[in-house]
Amino acid sequence: MGRHIIHINVADFAVAVERALDRRLRERPVIVAPEGVARAVVYDMSEEAYQAGVRKGMALRQAERLCADAHVLPPHPARYEQVMQALVRRAQPYSPLIEPGEADGHLFMDVTGTSRLFGPPVDVAWRLRRQARTDLGLEPVWAVAPNKLVAKVATRLVKPDGECIVDAGQEARLLAPVPLLLVPGIERQDLVRLGDFNFRQAGQVAALELEALQVPFGRRAFGLYEAVRGIDRSPVRPAGQKPPRVVRDHVFDEDAHGVPVIEGALYALVESAGHTLRRRCLAARRVAVGLDFSDGRRCIRQRAVQPATANDMSLFATARAVLYLAWRRRVRIRHLRLICDRLTFPPAQRELFPTDTAVDGRQAQLVAALDSIRQRFGRDAVSVGRTLAAS
Repeated sequence: MGRHIIHINVADFAVAVERALDRRLRERPVIVAPEGVARAVVYDMSEEAYQAGVRKGMALRQAERLCADAHVLPPHPARYEQVMQALVRRAQPYSPLIEPGEADGHLFMDVTGTSRLFGPPVDVAWRLRRQARTDLGLEPVWAVAPNKLVAKVATRLVKPDGECIVDAGQEARLLAPVPLLLVPGIERQDLVRLGDFNFRQAGQVAALELEALQVPFGRRAFGLYEAVRGIDRSPVRPAGQKPPRVVRDHVFDEDAHGVPVIEGALYALVESAGHTLRRRCLAARRVAVGLDFSDGRRCIRQRAVQPATANDMSLFATARAVLYLAWRRRVRIRHLRLICDRLTFPPAQRELFPTDTAVDGRQAQLVAALDSIRQRFGRDAVSVGRTLAAS
């Protein structure tokens, strides 16, 4: 049975997400880059900005000179992650073999052998595109091919809007006129060496025998030999089943830098996560804190919790320490994330040499009392003063 791999590609993903939220951006060129930063670089750009010469990683000042009428937006990595997860959820009913990219709008699906359930692979790709358009406001391109390499090349060829179907046996024919820089698996040093021989297209290299490639490329020769012919045996690797964890997010209305505001927001996240852990009769053995800065950079730090706990005050003590491991920059914070993982059942055995037993007992009683009040009168019935600065 031949393989059928679908590749979904949302061109200029960050821009596409921003345009889905603000339709006014669809009529003008857009650049996603942190503003007000001395060395800001382009995070993503629309097709209009690309045609004007703007590229990812380019200095923002240079990009604005090339495309003076572009609208510049700050990046929102957490927002792009959420949309990517929503796209994956819409693909999951069709196949257990789904390999998503890292919040970049790319998605591979292996739909081999599913035709009797969902129809031909082309129909599945059409349905996904329609769902992405209707539910998420995205306009992905798609391709169906016998392997991942050819499917990815095909979507690159039909960007920014289109679809492509490659039948088995047509892989080399499709790749023959394709520029080598569009073929996955060919690295920068390979392009330089091939350029020395005046090779620019995959078909030119495919005309060579394996022995001819082994002289200049050595061990790299076999990979190049197969890549330019559209041969790819790699499976679609679904994202591993993630271990259970509790994740809480806070997006500041205005980018924040004040200690009381940020610590208050962190404590509110700890309260929410701790309540969930206690309700599930679990305790966290590790706490991680992630910060998205206003210039688009992200920093995540983590620390083990000993012993495992679901107590708000114990969790906050660790989370606060981790916060300052991640918060080493004098840049405002846009988004705060708390992750409690390595979950386990609360330790039942008492410590052999306990310390601060009385303090721990009073804290546990206090948290239990707060849970009881909130369960009866609502979450807003009682608040910790620290959280008021973030409200």
